[in-house]
Amino acid sequence: MKSLGLIISSLVQPLRRRNARVVVWLVVGLLVLIAIYTTIFHEIMSYEGRAYSWATGIYWTLTVMSTLGFGDITFESDLGRIFSVIVLISGAMFILVLLPFVFIQFIFMPWIAKRDANRTRRRLGSEYTGHIILTQLGPVTEAMIRRIRRMKMRYTLIVSDPADALALGDRGYDVMVGPLDDPATYEAARASQAAMVVATQSDMTNTNIVFTVEELDPSIPTVATASSEAADDVLSRAGCDTVVQLGDLLGRAMARRVLGRDARTRVIGAFGDLLVAEASAAGTSLVDMTVQQAALRSTCQVNIAGIWQRGRFEIPGPDSVIEQTDVLILVGSREQLDRYDELYGIEQCDETHVIVIGGGRVGRAAAHGLRSEGVGCRIIESRPDRIRDPELYVLGDASHLDVLQQAGIEEANSILITTHDDDMNVYLTIYCRQIATDVQVIARSNRDRNVATLNRAGADSVLSYASLGATAILNSLGDSDSLVLAEGLEMFSTPVPKQMYGRTLAQVKVREVTGCNVVALTIDGATTPNPDPALPLPPDATLIVISDSSAQRRFHERFPSEVGAHAKRRVIRRMVGPSRRKTNRPDQ
Repeated sequence: MKSLGLIISSLVQPLRRRNARVVVWLVVGLLVLIAIYTTIFHEIMSYEGRAYSWATGIYWTLTVMSTLGFGDITFESDLGRIFSVIVLISGAMFILVLLPFVFIQFIFMPWIAKRDANRTRRRLGSEYTGHIILTQLGPVTEAMIRRIRRMKMRYTLIVSDPADALALGDRGYDVMVGPLDDPATYEAARASQAAMVVATQSDMTNTNIVFTVEELDPSIPTVATASSEAADDVLSRAGCDTVVQLGDLLGRAMARRVLGRDARTRVIGAFGDLLVAEASAAGTSLVDMTVQQAALRSTCQVNIAGIWQRGRFEIPGPDSVIEQTDVLILVGSREQLDRYDELYGIEQCDETHVIVIGGGRVGRAAAHGLRSEGVGCRIIESRPDRIRDPELYVLGDASHLDVLQQAGIEEANSILITTHDDDMNVYLTIYCRQIATDVQVIARSNRDRNVATLNRAGADSVLSYASLGATAILNSLGDSDSLVLAEGLEMFSTPVPKQMYGRTLAQVKVREVTGCNVVALTIDGATTPNPDPALPLPPDATLIVISDSSAQRRFHERFPSEVGAHAKRRVIRRMVGPSRRKTNRPDQ
């Protein structure tokens, strides 16, 4: 009986919430119609010389209106039969159409909505500690979620609409319902115990989110994206700890990929005193050498931890050949990287001319990065309102040959494709590769799934907006035991596993067995880059390893540590990009 009461309550409650007046009027109308038909039934039967009780009249009316019509009581006159047809048609319309519609619209659907709303969470449990709070699902946060899951961390996505939350929950996302501008939402999301709150919506919405979180607890780490310097300043004044201008970050990253510039190292991350840097191989004497022939470990004590080859990361072996289009990932101390710059960074290629397709935030940032280092470039833009300098811009459609020729494609060394439409980027990549087979093509991908497509289309290098944004945001978490370098590529630290105690790296064969590259060794707080492969590993040491996600998984399966494969890892802040820590608050 108690369960029956709950069911009735759940049905009546949405009825009360909705337009109950409509339901009442329909029920009253039905009763009045039954009364009228019953009265007319008695009058016609009296006209035919027959008499029935009022109960029989109601019985006849209901059987005819519901189209059951048992046939035990019928009229003999034409008038009675015409009346029966009228009752039958009106009853079919009312009972079989209107009443089911009312039931579905005002009772059943609200009950379903309430049931679905009860399936979505509005408060997180105590197990959520050190989690990441997201406020929008998009390309950047989707890339973040993939990495967060690999890092064995918890996250929650706050959605204001219960229907959207239910759909996202069915797709496997960890979702919580609540308005983004309500401090109670972040209190329910356990923001005070969270690793950070990430705002990736519009500049205005991000400012509101940050200010709301600051109202709850100013010590909660907040990260927000910004579309301009002005928005960056407003978010900082609102109390945001880290502001990331993704368009500027991506544009300058694309500019760094341009070949024909100096081959100096550019630091992309730090692991304590250990630095990770990128360096273009173009124009250096390293081109066409194998890693063993380059002998960078002996000449400048840096380690080639990896090579970007046409947008793919490869961990090189001794016989791997360094090509003109390769970008080297180097690991070493500041002094060792300076030594590399002395040997190779001063080498210059021929004068470089770059075409930037797209004059939006990414294209302008790329052009600014190129011009700041003396590299000539032209920007192709199809919108006249974006033309700021006629000497720098070319107005037109980049899919037209005459526009590309006006931008100087004959003498161009590189083409940067920066539009926000992946379909357009694939089209332009194929077109540019067709008319300029030797030019370097660097393309932007807005979603990670299109990176491989752009590589197949002929791009020499593809930078993912989603991946770069996820990297910049996750690397703002603070000091930790892992550094995210790119999509699926991390450098992490782990205690020396028991299987390696007293053995050398040469004996363990980490690279051959797992695909990971040990780039440094930490003993008693001192980090030694590029450890000697013949050095026995002490039990109290820590390995610093670079790998992709699959190689890292193989490493932990082959060499499980007592720490448990970084069961609760965080990422350290990347040292490049427009991200910056908060220096003041609005009340200061």
